[in-house]
Order: sequence, then structure tokens, then C-alpha cells
Amino acid sequence: MTTTAETAETARTAEAAGTTGGPAAPLTGEMVLAGARVRGRGRTVHAVDPRTGRTLDPGYALGGAEDVDRAATAAAEAFRTYRRTDPGVRAAFLDTTAEILTDRTETIVARVQQETGIPEARVRGELTRTVNQLRLFAGVLREGSAAGVRIEPALPDRTPLPRPDLRQRRVPLGPVAVFGASNFPLAFSVAGGDTAAALAAGCPVVVKAHGSHPGTSELVGLAVTEAAARHGLPAGVFSLVYGEGREVGTALAAHPAVRAVGFTGSRAGGTALMAVAQARPHPIPVYAEMSSTNPVVLLPGALGERGADIGAGFAASLTTSAGQLCTNPGLVLLVEGPGSAEFLDSAADAVRRTPATPMLSPAISSAYRDGVQALREHPAVTELAAGEEDESLAAPGTAHLFTTTATAFAADEALAAEVFGATSLVVRVPDVADLPALLERLEGQLTATVHLSEADTATAADLVPVLEEKVGRLVVNGWPTGVDVGAAIVHGGPFPATSDGRSTSVGTLAIERFQRPVAYQDAPAALLPPELRDGASTPTT
Repeated sequence: MTTTAETAETARTAEAAGTTGGPAAPLTGEMVLAGARVRGRGRTVHAVDPRTGRTLDPGYALGGAEDVDRAATAAAEAFRTYRRTDPGVRAAFLDTTAEILTDRTETIVARVQQETGIPEARVRGELTRTVNQLRLFAGVLREGSAAGVRIEPALPDRTPLPRPDLRQRRVPLGPVAVFGASNFPLAFSVAGGDTAAALAAGCPVVVKAHGSHPGTSELVGLAVTEAAARHGLPAGVFSLVYGEGREVGTALAAHPAVRAVGFTGSRAGGTALMAVAQARPHPIPVYAEMSSTNPVVLLPGALGERGADIGAGFAASLTTSAGQLCTNPGLVLLVEGPGSAEFLDSAADAVRRTPATPMLSPAISSAYRDGVQALREHPAVTELAAGEEDESLAAPGTAHLFTTTATAFAADEALAAEVFGATSLVVRVPDVADLPALLERLEGQLTATVHLSEADTATAADLVPVLEEKVGRLVVNGWPTGVDVGAAIVHGGPFPATSDGRSTSVGTLAIERFQRPVAYQDAPAALLPPELRDGASTPTT
């Protein structure tokens, strides 16, 4: 239970932050640490509009290890209260956050566009997804399955030994550190899936804002802070810090109060956090989504029936959001034969007609151009098509399509590396019999897509066991871009797609990443949590 004193203190800190009611408060360039606005003492950075190169105000003075300690310590203190809150209170907290974000749609959409160059329609769609994620987790809390209740009544007459009364539920781990993503400034950042899942689980959250969209992060962070205050929750239930990845990121993963990490970003960043977390005296889990080429397998029957249509659909998926989606189809295994030429012609034509679009930041654009250049210079790779260029953009992203042979692909693992952007490599495969060996060579992936006709069913069935070992989501006759948020979705996969392929960062199953099971044996009702008592309405597994 939250005490009256705690409620009053939370309200006071929220009032001082200028977040109690009304429209979004003006951006100040400050962190939000346990309800209070705090100016960092490090260097000042500005967001940059990737369309024009214009520097955006305000400047954000970066925080340091001392700010991480303040936020994590407050989160640990808040955890004592927050973990015991009624699920209905946590549900209302998430719903209120969604309500505030919805009320401030226009302000948020405008800032996201300025900081990322993402088109308005996609920003609005991402905000809707973010709001719906919060409400989805609220619904799970209300219907009761988030506790993971399992009950086995005593069997005193069982032989050869009686069975004790056993009751199990999942309890929250503790404070969670969440790292905002560059490519999803809303759905995978401050109030995105990791934060929503952790808060639903009963864990306070400390978010490290991504440096490319600090203003968006501040707007959303203030919304979460206001929602916590409205429900009388301890202020330490949420904090937002800015800082250098090496200093602040390391401090978060190493802080003894932090019990888990959620990360979406580069492979280098994710593995660095994993190393820090494992080197602690008491290691903690890191749920890092890192890299994926999302292979697409095109089988002969499908190509023969609709090769040109598949090519057009592939190009549309490839170039969506300048290719800056974690499920972007960056690799195609094309079985040569009838329809394969039509696929290549259709895809290449669509890529050539694709205008350049702004990437998320100049740094991402530069890394993308390096990846494209590496493919261009590879002796076994041929460039089939390049999209339209736009020299007026500060962070341009031009689409590219390359091709190579199965022999060359099998001989050089560098050809299977992710190029983050609208670039894909088509591997020409002579025979379907070559597919299993090529797929076996791939690293773990978020998705794999198979295009097939009825005539390809037996071949596809033979590939499914191979793909199940490589991916978290198998798409049939569709495209991997676009992730439906619900109970059955898996957005994860074996390393290096994620650091832990047993989980998902999207959907209701994500709550379990921030919980652990506890069993109660022969405990009297007075010692049991409400959901484990006889007659509780919580569903039993």
C-alpha cells in the first residue's frame, strides 16, 4: 500500500516538474529522476533534424553515474511499495499513461518528425501502437493471468508419499533498466514494450533515452511521471536519464539495484551490456534485441505462379521506413527457375523508382553507406538496382538491391551480415536441395519468410524444422515488416537476433521476462498472496 506521506511527496515532485495535468510542459533539456527535473552536469547535446541538418532546441546536458545512482536507488525504494500494488492499480497507471500520450498526440508527433524524419503517418501509427501496448498490458493485469498462478492441492492419501499443498505465482524481479531504441522512438523507447512489460510485472523502470530523439523522450517521460503521480505511486517507479552510452549505460547495467535490462540496438551495444551484467557479483538477465537479416525463401512453385507480384511486395517491405526496421528483409534465397527472372526484374524496377528518404540520424546514414559500399566492392556481388538519390537530405537513405551466387554466399560469412537500411542481397540458389545447408549457416534471426504454392508444401515442410531452430517468427506468403502486438506474437530469436531466444519483446508474454516463480508449500491462507487463496478469481494454469 502507498502511504499518505508517499502520495503527497509524489504529488509535490510531479508539481515541481510541471507535469500535473494540462498540455505537455515545455521541453527543458532536463532529466526526470524520480519525479524531479534534474539538469545534467555533462556536455550538452542537441537533436538534429535528419531531413535538413538543423540543430534542435533545447540542449540536453548529459547525466552521469551519480544520476544513475540517484534513479536506481529511488527505484529500489519504490520497488518495496510498487511490487505490492494491486494489479488493478498498475493497470490504471498504464491506462492513464496511454490517455496522457493520446491527449498530447500533436505535440509528440511533431517532435518525433523533427528528430527522426519519420513520415507523419508512420509516427501516428507508432504512437497508436505504443498506446495500445500500454492498454494491452493493463488488460492482462485486470484479467489476472500476469501472475502465472498454478495450484496443486494437497493429496494426503497419495502413495507412496502424500503430496503437499503447492501454489505458485510469479513475482517481479526488481528495478529494470530500459534502453531506448533509435528506430522506434515511441514503441521501443521510453514508454514502449519493455517499459510497459516491466511496469505491468511490478518493476520500477529507469530509462536511458536514446541520443537521437531526446525531446521525444522528455515528452513521453513526463507523461509516465504524471501518470504515476495521479495514482499516488512512489516517484521512484520511473526515471529518465540522458548520458553517454559507455558511462551511463555501463553504470545502469552494473548498478546493484538493477535486476534486469531491456535493450534494443546494435550488436556491439547489446553484447557490451551482456558482458557488464555477467561480470557483476550477482549477474542479471539482459534482454537485448540486436541484429537480424530476416531471410526470405522463395520456392519454385510460388515464383512460377507470381514471381513479379512477389518482387513488388518484397521491394515495398524492404524500403518501408528507409529499411530501418528490425524485421527488414535483408536477405533473399531465390531458387532459380521459372519466375525467378520476373521476381528480380520487378524488385529491381521498384527499387529504382524508390525516392531517397531521411534516415534516423547522420551517424546511421553514414554506417549504412559503409555497408552498401562493402557490398559494392565485393568481387562476388553484383548491384542490380539503386534507388533515387536526394543530396538535399542531411541523412540520406537510398535503396539498393544486390545479388550473388549460393557458392559465394556459402564461402563468405560477411555476406550474411546485416546492413541496417533499405538494402538486400539476393542469393541465387540452383536447387531446392541446397536450401537446408544455406539456412543452417545463418545466425539466429527474428524472422524468416517462406513464399510457397501448394506444390511447394512438401519442400516447405522439410525446411520448417531448420527454420524453427533459427528464428522467433515464421511468416508464410507475407512479409516480416509489421509486428502485430498481442498474446501469440514472438519478437525475438536465437543469438544474435536477441541475447535470449526464450523470450519476446513484443506481446503479453514479455511480462514474464521481468518476473520469477515462487512456490508456497503448505502455507496457511493468511500467508498466501490473494491470488493464491482458495476461491480467488485469478485463472489457474
